[in-house]
Parts: sequence; C-alpha cells; structure tokens
Amino acid sequence: MLREFRVDLHVHTGLSPCASEEMSPPGIVRQATARGVDILAVTDHNSAANALAVMTAGRRTGLTVVPGMELQTREDVHLLCLFESFDAALEWQEEIYRRLPARENREDVFGPQWLYDDEGRVVGKLARLLSTAAAISLEEAVEGVGSRSGVAIPAHIDRPGYGLLGQLGFVPPGLGVKACEVSRQADLQAVRARSPGLQTMELVCFSDAHQLSDIGDSRTTLWLAAPTLGEIEKSLEGSAGRRVAGR
Repeated sequence: MLREFRVDLHVHTGLSPCASEEMSPPGIVRQATARGVDILAVTDHNSAANALAVMTAGRRTGLTVVPGMELQTREDVHLLCLFESFDAALEWQEEIYRRLPARENREDVFGPQWLYDDEGRVVGKLARLLSTAAAISLEEAVEGVGSRSGVAIPAHIDRPGYGLLGQLGFVPPGLGVKACEVSRQADLQAVRARSPGLQTMELVCFSDAHQLSDIGDSRTTLWLAAPTLGEIEKSLEGSAGRRVAGR
C-alpha cells in the first residue's frame, strides 16, 4: 500500500565547513522528527564520513536516513549523490577522495570539518580540504552514482552559484537524472523555461540545511510503498503508482 512520506534529501552535518557545529547526528534526528520529516539524506560536501553516525542515531527513533554526499563536480555543479547502503556511499567517497586536490582544509578560511559519533560527541576533524571541486565531470559522476545503484539529483539548479543552470545554462541532453532540486522560492514555470530538458522532469525541493532550524523547512512529499531509496527512485520516475505529491 502506498502512502505519503515527507522527505528532506539535502542536509549537512558539521562536517561541511559551511555548516554549524550544532549539526550533530542526534541533533539532526531530533529536529527532523520534530518537523515531521520521514526520510532524511545526509549530504555533506564531497564526503560521507558522518553518514553512518546519523543513520545509527536515526534507527533509534525510526527516522530513515539515506547516506550520500553533495559532490562538487569539475564544472562547479553541485550534485546530490544518494545511496541505498553506507557501503556504497563509502565506496563512492573513496572514489571522490582520489579526485580531490591533496590539500588540507584551512579552518581560518572555510571553517572546521567536524566528525561525530552517533551520540553527538566530536571524535575529530577531517583534515583534507572538502570545499573544492573534484576532478570528475557531471556526466561521469551521474554514471558513477548510477553504477552503484544510487540516485543523482542536481542540487539547487536555479541558483547562480553551483547550480546546474547557473554554471552550464542548460541540462545536458542524456544526462540520465530523473529529477532536479530547486530552491524554495523558485518559480517552477520560469525554471522549466530555461532548458528543454526540464520540461518533463520532476522538480523537487529540500532544505539544504546548514543549521538545525533549517531542517524540514523545505521538503517534498512522495507516494511510496516503503521508505527506501529504490522507492524514492520509482516516485521520481512516476513508476507503479509512486509519484511526487507536492513540494
């Protein structure tokens, strides 16, 4: 039986240097639960290092947590990379780490990159620089995520900075994505008019939360049979009765 699930598939932890330190696993789970979110994705910049801790914290409350990352491609396009399992996310992380510059993070410029356990304790900092582009093209990234049974969603495509339309001006033909994320204030008709590839594509909206008060502020409702990434993918395709119900 299908039912509505409220999803927020773009949430950062304190690992993202632009996010608040309060974005710890239990803090994120508490806020998401309080805001009525059923499925949440952890999407730190170019890393999935805190995803398992949030998944573990989520299991204690029944919140479904999808592991992933927000990848910055060679073209400076941000791409949500979502996976069914942490192992798949970890494999993708290793691929992206190989493609990042071998430079250390500068906290004075970008801020700290916090690592947590599932109880919210700080267990360290990630030293490598995450706030940069990886040496991987958008097309190659979408293919790589798909080869790991993941789902790729271009992030906040309407924004001038790091959005697909802002960076490229259009959706490349045959890109192979089933949906694009737009900002909460986006005019959907105007966004669709900017590229032929968007005419029939699902447009979804998530919070891009960098602080606790952002979580669930923007979300999309999906009709699913179960809270899994496979079901989410079917809803973006409009398959077997699954669908995007609203944003």
